[in-house]
Amino acid sequence: MGGLAVALLVLFFLIALVLFLFVNSLRTSTQSALNPINEASGYIATQVSNALNPTVTVTPDPVTILREVRSLARLETVQYSMEKVITAESAQGAFGFLVGDKILFVAHGVVIAGVDLSKMDEQSLRVDNNVLKVKLPEPEIFVATLDNEKSYVYDRSTGILTKGNVTLESLARQTAEAEIRKAVIEDGILVTAKQNAENYLYRLLRQLGFGEVIFEY
Repeated sequence: MGGLAVALLVLFFLIALVLFLFVNSLRTSTQSALNPINEASGYIATQVSNALNPTVTVTPDPVTILREVRSLARLETVQYSMEKVITAESAQGAFGFLVGDKILFVAHGVVIAGVDLSKMDEQSLRVDNNVLKVKLPEPEIFVATLDNEKSYVYDRSTGILTKGNVTLESLARQTAEAEIRKAVIEDGILVTAKQNAENYLYRLLRQLGFGEVIFEY
């Protein structure tokens, strides 16, 4: 009886050992078979992540084309810094909540004005009895542009069926530049530019020895 028990115990041990080796072999084979699938899944996940979060790459063209070189003699006499709020919208009718697009753009603009002395010639200066008569060009705006570092989109809302009008911000920027230019002209920037130019040139020409300076337009 005792020998039978020992034989059964040994048999049970052998069966358990065979099952253990079989399961371990099956697990190793399964893992080996799944490795390509796991690697493919990881690759796909990486590609999807890159597609959803693309890396922006900016590559300038190595060729620079020089179009024009001009000598400038611009006397800049006044600079305005302006802020303008622009609202631009599209498709804001009955279906605006579906396909509409609205943007609130805060524009910071810089406007520089003065007189272009390169427009003067020998007939622009006349001396009568130690009085210098100067015919100045009309004042003009040299620069009217947005400060991109300070200009920004404050708010934007789009319909649930649209990603927005891709040209809306560009239109808002163009409108902002035009409105800022219009505002400074109405505020008298050209008058100020002329006055500042006269004051500067008057002091300069008097220091050159002219007894009196008169400006003409």
